Amino acid sequence: MDLDALRKLIGKDWDAYRDFLYRQIGSDVSLLRDLNAEVLSHEGKQLRPLLCLLAARACGTGAGGVAVPESGSASLPELTLRYAVAGELLHNATLLHDDVADESDLRRGRPTVRSLFGPDVSVLLGDFWLARAVDGVVSGTVCDSEVIRLFSKTLQDLAEGEMLQLERAADGKTDEDAYLRIIYGKTASLFEACAVAGACSVGASAVRKQAVSEFARSLGLAFQIRDDIFDYSPELDTGKPSGEDIGEKKITLPLLGAFENAGHLREEELRADIVAARPGVKESVLAYVREFDGIGYAQRRLETFVERASAALDVLEDSVWKDAMKQLARYVAVRKV
Repeated sequence: MDLDALRKLIGKDWDAYRDFLYRQIGSDVSLLRDLNAEVLSHEGKQLRPLLCLLAARACGTGAGGVAVPESGSASLPELTLRYAVAGELLHNATLLHDDVADESDLRRGRPTVRSLFGPDVSVLLGDFWLARAVDGVVSGTVCDSEVIRLFSKTLQDLAEGEMLQLERAADGKTDEDAYLRIIYGKTASLFEACAVAGACSVGASAVRKQAVSEFARSLGLAFQIRDDIFDYSPELDTGKPSGEDIGEKKITLPLLGAFENAGHLREEELRADIVAARPGVKESVLAYVREFDGIGYAQRRLETFVERASAALDVLEDSVWKDAMKQLARYVAVRKV
């Protein structure tokens, strides 16, 4: 089952989410409308809102949650849509800011807002989307303090993850524990917040919220590991050139795995070359990762997280939604883009 099939399964709730997204970023400022249209014209996978809606559906099945009818009918409360939209807006706000920090010209194979309109505009648009995300969480007829804390924690995790990554890029001392903390902060924390928010929106029990929390955390870690594998896979058309992480002095799991497989042969030398940005370091590192099967190491760790994510759902009643979440985990493990 691919992402299109999952969206079709969600049915009218996906359409309702999309409508709410467009309303949430509406503005009478023409430049802002044009910028919003530019970003929305090449949206990404929208995994975070998808995860929020699926978690709400899965936790609204059986006893202990809001009853959810069969697939295809609009059934989820507005609160779920608010949280799904907030997750997507927050994610895109961080990308708009990241593109400025990284001086990125391309995003998803298309020119970034930064490259088209300048860094100031990209930062301001990111600020607007972040503000609208916050508004979506705190407005409406119900204001859930647990969900406010979830999204607040995610913003903190994002900042700490990025700062730790910068710190380790400067000293070249990233190990696997630091790497996992970085990718939790940068990616998995928002996955977790979106899933738990979806569960909260349908009144799920603590046991169910814990299940989707563990699922989404492991899913987010697996997703980012797969992304980092792509940086060592020039044969895949992912919309960005390979070796960018090394160019930014980021040591990720494929290289850490190659160090482990190689018995740490030449590790100190390569770490020093990366930090010093020595000429030819990208080619040397790519060759090293290929020689010592760093990609295989990273993929096996990824599979462990996917299995952990799937197992976390075992406490939920069997349903089409639980199956769909497991299919989403499988998609993350094998996706090509």
